[in-house]
Amino acid sequence: MAGHSKWANIKHRKAAQDAKRGKIFTKLIREITVSAREGGADADSNPRLRAAIDKALSNNMKRDTVDTAIKRGAGELDGDNVEEITYEGYGPSGVAVMVECMSDNRNRTVAEVRFAFSKCNGNLGTDGSVAFMFNKRGVLSFAATEEEPAPEEDALMEAALEAGAEDVLVNDDGSFDVYTTPADFGAVLDAMRAAGFNPVNAEVTQVPDNYSAVDEDTAKQVVKLIDMLEDSDDVQNVYHNAELPESAWD
Repeated sequence: MAGHSKWANIKHRKAAQDAKRGKIFTKLIREITVSAREGGADADSNPRLRAAIDKALSNNMKRDTVDTAIKRGAGELDGDNVEEITYEGYGPSGVAVMVECMSDNRNRTVAEVRFAFSKCNGNLGTDGSVAFMFNKRGVLSFAATEEEPAPEEDALMEAALEAGAEDVLVNDDGSFDVYTTPADFGAVLDAMRAAGFNPVNAEVTQVPDNYSAVDEDTAKQVVKLIDMLEDSDDVQNVYHNAELPESAWD
């Protein structure tokens, strides 16, 4: 079935994020540290940590840096005491937005998040105001690259289902998204790689139940909101349900 391509927007985000590499590393280190603190330092038994490590390594983080973050989270090294906070709200034209943060100063973080919403014709909501519109899932995206063509549809679907994936979506742009439970993400990723299918992006993320079509002006405002939120050192991830055209990232 056709779907809303995760990769279509991620590839534009990645290009912009390259200019913020240091800030991205800081956020990835925080995620690894907190994942190890909450679920233990063994990636094989801690799916969240495994996903964080995979994301860090795919962003060319050195293994030594990853290992240090794990040790800090496990209490073997001193580290900052940060807490996880999720904010919910509505962006331009009522687009649902979830903002995952890690912070050592809740007042500073909520002020920065509220300011971003207000500057982009949105408003911060209450807990639970939009969370019911999203589900946490693992997503592996496959698409044509400069190095290799897009995978063959039947072969990829067969490999994904054998690996234990929940669903496979074939998108209008020719890309594929393989969906898993958060717990099965690592095992499915390993199985797909072993079968010769290397994703262009793999992450555990919040997937909206439905996407909301927006006009180009609204789409650009949503992108501005995402950029403002992600500029905050305390913001780890921003999720939304807007169906953004490629022109929104220009």
